[in-house]
Amino acid sequence: MDIPQYKTALIVGAGEGISASLARLLAKQNIRVALAARNIRKLDALCREIPAKAFTCDATNADDVAKLFGEVSGEVGVPDVVVYNASQRARGSFTELVPADVARSIAVSAFGGFLVAQQALQLMLPNRHGAILFTGASASIKGFAQSAPFAMGKFALRGLAQSLAREFAPQGIHIAHFVIDGGIRSLVRAEPADHPDSMLDPDAIAINYWNVLQQPRNAWSSELEIRPWVERF
Repeated sequence: MDIPQYKTALIVGAGEGISASLARLLAKQNIRVALAARNIRKLDALCREIPAKAFTCDATNADDVAKLFGEVSGEVGVPDVVVYNASQRARGSFTELVPADVARSIAVSAFGGFLVAQQALQLMLPNRHGAILFTGASASIKGFAQSAPFAMGKFALRGLAQSLAREFAPQGIHIAHFVIDGGIRSLVRAEPADHPDSMLDPDAIAINYWNVLQQPRNAWSSELEIRPWVERF
């Protein structure tokens, strides 16, 4: 089997949780790691730990995204793995939502994914090699009350991933979307003592991302749904 080999990863929307766990795992696999976020000071400790290099970027701004890929290519390496992990929520009763907040939520969750994928593909296509991974959520497949903007953005991101997979898998680019269907355990969000395993471990999620990256091309997954085993379907 021909297992893809990757050299440089860029995680957009980096922070604690999934992106930090994935960054650590990729670094252990001797993959160079670049991290992008609007506020990179929160990434200082992670960058020292791995190590990795952080870049400031607003994923909804086309000029920012183009600049990001230029800087990462020049300072870390041309990314052949790109992870889009950015999202933003606007919560509240539908009739009371602020339109500007809704527009921003959709832009971060979906339009930023478009901008990042477009830049990534321009670099990957000449070599017919690369992977773009999109982080979705329960809201990618089911909208919840008082969370319409998040559902709108995540549904759109899923549609983007499906479209790209059909267009670019034949050209050697692995596109995959991950439905994270459950709460994620963190230092500030522990699972209830009376409900063990009710929350997802970010390190375990990262392993699933890595497993998808290791798939041979003749058996690529385009979507993976991840949920706690105790959750009721």
